[in-house]
Amino acid sequence: MKEYIAHVRVDNHCQSNEEHLIGTSDLASQFAADFQCENWGALLGLWHDIGKYSNVFQNYIRISAGIIEDAELSGKVDHSSAGAIYAVKRLPQLGLPLAYCIAGHHAGLLNWCNEPGISGNLESRLQKDSIDQIPVSIIEQLNKLDKSLTLPFRFSEGDIHLWIRMLFSCLVDADYMDTERFMQPENYVKRAGFDSLVTLKQRFDSFMETLSSSAQPSLINIKRSEVLDKCRKAGLLHQGIFNLTVPTGGGKTLSSLAFALEHAIKYDKKRIIVAIPYTSIITQTAQVFRNIFGNDNVVEHHSNLDGDTLSAKQKLATENWDAPIIVTTNVQLFESLYSNRSSHCRKLHNLSHSILILDEAQMLPIEFLKPILSSLNTLVELFDVTLLCTTATQPVLSGKIGSREAMFTGFKREVTDIVTNAAELTKDFKRVTIELPEEINTVTSFDEIAEELKKYEQVLCIVNTRKESQNLYSKMPETTLHLSRMMCSAHILDTIKVIKEKLLNNQPVRVISTQLIEAGVDIDFPIVYRAFAGLDSIAQAAGRCNREGHLNKKGLLGKVKVFNSEKGIPPGYMRKSAGVLKELLLIDKHIDLLSPLTMTKYFEGAFSQVNNFDKPDIKDLLWKDERNMKFQFATAARDFKLIDDAGSKSFVVRYNEGADYIEMLKNKGPEFWLMRKLQHYTVSVREADFKELVKYGHIECFYGIWVQTDSNLYNSKAGVVLSDQWISEVFIL
Repeated sequence: MKEYIAHVRVDNHCQSNEEHLIGTSDLASQFAADFQCENWGALLGLWHDIGKYSNVFQNYIRISAGIIEDAELSGKVDHSSAGAIYAVKRLPQLGLPLAYCIAGHHAGLLNWCNEPGISGNLESRLQKDSIDQIPVSIIEQLNKLDKSLTLPFRFSEGDIHLWIRMLFSCLVDADYMDTERFMQPENYVKRAGFDSLVTLKQRFDSFMETLSSSAQPSLINIKRSEVLDKCRKAGLLHQGIFNLTVPTGGGKTLSSLAFALEHAIKYDKKRIIVAIPYTSIITQTAQVFRNIFGNDNVVEHHSNLDGDTLSAKQKLATENWDAPIIVTTNVQLFESLYSNRSSHCRKLHNLSHSILILDEAQMLPIEFLKPILSSLNTLVELFDVTLLCTTATQPVLSGKIGSREAMFTGFKREVTDIVTNAAELTKDFKRVTIELPEEINTVTSFDEIAEELKKYEQVLCIVNTRKESQNLYSKMPETTLHLSRMMCSAHILDTIKVIKEKLLNNQPVRVISTQLIEAGVDIDFPIVYRAFAGLDSIAQAAGRCNREGHLNKKGLLGKVKVFNSEKGIPPGYMRKSAGVLKELLLIDKHIDLLSPLTMTKYFEGAFSQVNNFDKPDIKDLLWKDERNMKFQFATAARDFKLIDDAGSKSFVVRYNEGADYIEMLKNKGPEFWLMRKLQHYTVSVREADFKELVKYGHIECFYGIWVQTDSNLYNSKAGVVLSDQWISEVFIL
């Protein structure tokens, strides 16, 4: 071959493979320099596509681009194994981390060894024949770099797999970026030009000054100001792990931003990343940030994101999080940290030198707590991340967690409490009284609860399952509103908007909901009913009651009334944690349920009831044989799913615009933009119910996507209603 080609543009202009390797190497080296691995990044860039020097690949790309005419393609060509083989041959001691990244830079990080149901593994890929026609100019550069390669850190358990994933991220992003620079230069230039964090801090300070000057004098606002001041001062302290425990309504969102901006300027951090439990509240938080910092500086990234609302710069930044402020979900963040897919891992290197804010930290999924805290420890220790956990009900995440065989160590570093007078603040922010059943196990029927709820003009009732929600809702007046995951995301957001408007205008509004409303949804009811559950759930329900303290101005408090549902408490962690709360109440019925001391006792007790903090068995997949660098990346990615959809199936419903999008699907097929739209109109049901819907023709399939056909299947208020039966207890939200 006279010229080895890497890419061909539509104008038939070619990028040489040498140009692509050097360009990718330069970018990957820059990215990896953030964690002292610039030589590793440089080698990955130089070696990742040396498989393109084969005559087989060069024929393939020329035929694909039409440079060679009247020839047929004989299938795809493996060009990624060659670099992996070369890495292991050149560096027998250090080549495997490079090999994982290079072999997987398109298809994703591979398992080391074969596993049924998962295609491909690195062990077998390394047995393939390599190529021997790499140009002398590339060989000369390789000789300079690989001699200086050393392991950059003293690794602890659970560190190495994430370090490899970070290197993989550098390579994937660099490969995409260099390819984009050649193939789509108009997109490449759009990626630059975000405002600096110094500029964003100036905007924030100006915003807070205006907010403070317009605030009415009150004890609550004085305490909010004190919390804000403590956060600003804490931002100037050391790097590491911080905790902000403030009662609901204490201004956690803005105060945590104040901490992050002060810290970012002092320690030259690159970005602020805010992770939030649910998509139902992420949009409201992102909009607050956009109002302060400007639209393009804030990137909102989650599964329900509507691409039509994003600017061109924002769309590009969702690919690699190359923006000053990222607002995302726990699912997006933590599943990416254990993903093997190149598109999911591409952004990970941009976590380095960042400030990570975990909002509502008590919502971290218990069965994944061990691998989650492991990844957070690694980010802090090796990748210069400062972590801030914010919550009104701080769980115990330090020291020994759990008991017996399930026990493990949480945060390795000492956690700095920004607010040291949490107990005092709890009293200052007291807005509710919690009314428990006179006898702790007394059961109240839904008929009785419904009659009580009808007495109030504005009332929220939160129950534990979808089935309970629809059951109780069916007993309420027609004007009652309903919230559960039997409604699609678009329907949920519309309903929350209606609830907020009615509360703001002091109109009657009764709501029956599952606990999806508890984690940060900014609503304010004078009275809230809560089915018995763990103390963290009851405390979160209390955060939806008298949230703004309006009743305090009248010398009153909101009321949270806890009742035992006729359906009992669902099995698993919810039932166990509720049992821990009942034990605390048996010891002292008058215990202050919302005090930090009670919360600590509760979480220690609840965690002691957990049998497994590592449901996907990450320890065996990624930690057990890490000294030999034998990782099951693909299996770990498959099993690390924070939202358990096993035993459930999804379909698109005809709620509002969902009906139009279903017709477009039928007529046009599954175009990318349409698939993103359809996500907003999807509902999951248990597999047995799904089969019944298929059997009786209530849903049908187009292009592999199931859609609602029976107009009676979806109710404009309650969502999916399944014939004469109620929804399975399996579905909690």
